Amino acid sequence: MLAAVGLAVLLAIGVAALGLVLGTGNQTEDVPGRTGPLALVSIDAPDSGSPACVSLIEKLPVGLPSGKDMLPRRELAAPAPPATVAWGDAKHDPVVLRCGMPRPSELSATSQLRVISDVQWLQLPGSGSSTWVIVDRGAYVALTVPDDAGTGPLQDISTTVRDLLPKQPVKTSS
Repeated sequence: MLAAVGLAVLLAIGVAALGLVLGTGNQTEDVPGRTGPLALVSIDAPDSGSPACVSLIEKLPVGLPSGKDMLPRRELAAPAPPATVAWGDAKHDPVVLRCGMPRPSELSATSQLRVISDVQWLQLPGSGSSTWVIVDRGAYVALTVPDDAGTGPLQDISTTVRDLLPKQPVKTSS
């Protein structure tokens, strides 16, 4: 009986030691929705075909910083919404940009705007993410960013927009 218990303990120690030595190979568990083509719902984007959106989509970076990581572009599942780009990987929820959106109803003369690289953003908080809308260019651009992504996506998109799309006055009424 003692031999059986001792053998079981030795076996458990051996398996634990083997696990420590071999490790997991840095493999991450795939989380549904974080790999493969990203399915997005089409939403109203009346100006998605505008010259501003076409130009912006062509010039967007292939990667976006998120904390210490760089998020690659994600393939979008068909049918993909027009003027939409996403970034993300197996370890990160996607960052999604949509161009040509309607003027946000939340935008008013008293809205608090955040200026990043001379681009004005309106924050629309959500659960687990925020959607930021550029409100001072020829097209409304929405960037949905997971709460844990940091400020890198906003900074990179701001720089691209600042260098590409002319600044316009903010329209606080329809």
